[in-house]
Amino acid sequence: MPPANGKGAQMIANVYQFSVGWLRFAVVVLALAVTFACQKAEAPSQDVDRKTEIPADTPHQREVAVPSVDTSAVPETPALAGKPKQEGGSTMGLEITSSAFDDQGTIPKQYTADGQDVSPPLSWSGVPEGSQSLAMICDDPDAPVGTWVHWVIWNIPGEETGLKEAISPRERELANGAAQGTNDFRKIGYGGPAPPRGPAHRYFFKLYALDTSLNLGPGAKKDELERAMQGHVLAEAELVGRYGR
Repeated sequence: MPPANGKGAQMIANVYQFSVGWLRFAVVVLALAVTFACQKAEAPSQDVDRKTEIPADTPHQREVAVPSVDTSAVPETPALAGKPKQEGGSTMGLEITSSAFDDQGTIPKQYTADGQDVSPPLSWSGVPEGSQSLAMICDDPDAPVGTWVHWVIWNIPGEETGLKEAISPRERELANGAAQGTNDFRKIGYGGPAPPRGPAHRYFFKLYALDTSLNLGPGAKKDELERAMQGHVLAEAELVGRYGR
């Protein structure tokens, strides 16, 4: 075979470089194909639970198994002293009633602004041992302007068992030492129901047994009485009367 001239040698070199280039390209393609096949083999099935996407050691919210608890073995939280569980009721055995109307019953007209507007007779029992005095608040939570105060009276002696009918509003201090406060009619003593026309309102007669006598002068308002009673309530009871026009 005759020796190749310069032009032939250049052609052979070009063919060689072209072949080497294709070979390298084939190797790269083969390597990518192998890598892709491996990744596909290692990828999780689409049927895997999506909850596993969040590792347990990440700060994201995660679902955990919570053991069931037998709630029947958990004791009921007792009601706080001085807070009846429901409307009309008592705590610690203290109970308040009236001979004029039943709990949740209608207040007779004579004890309202449509009648003689005198205070109703009230009786109580179950005053706890250690009670030094009693206090009472009568208010109407259904008033259009918010809770309306009808009567506040305190320092009723602990041995007393009730309040007579028609306690005079002119008596800032009663003969037994009890003191009357200012109601939302801006008067001393009891002011009876006087609701606007419409559904009947509820009137709460709330009785408190206290472990002390209060240093509170006659004419004080409901909020002053409540502040003075804080930390001294041994028991509470309430009687609810209704009245409408």
